[in-house]
Amino acid sequence: MEGITLLTIFVLAVFVGFEVVSKVSTTLHTPLMSGANAIHGVILVGAIIATGQASSTAALVLGVVATVLATVNMVGGFVVTDRMLEMFKGRGARGGANGRKAS
Repeated sequence: MEGITLLTIFVLAVFVGFEVVSKVSTTLHTPLMSGANAIHGVILVGAIIATGQASSTAALVLGVVATVLATVNMVGGFVVTDRMLEMFKGRGARGGANGRKAS
């Protein structure tokens, strides 16, 4: 019975999450995503803890997959944030590979 309840909560959360994210305008999506990096860090810590307490092979595999996906999600959020912040710099502030201004 507990499994059905958890599955129902998961399915409802997916629908609510989709509706909330689909209503966000494109101009707000990147700042909101970059602000969610702290949440991604919490998810990553949870995945690592769950993997460390795995008692079966299936739980260990799912924990490793969760850890990898959470890591990719978090790193991707930081990459998007970095690209967003680059857009706010002026043309003269962007440098070459060594960080110096182009002449």
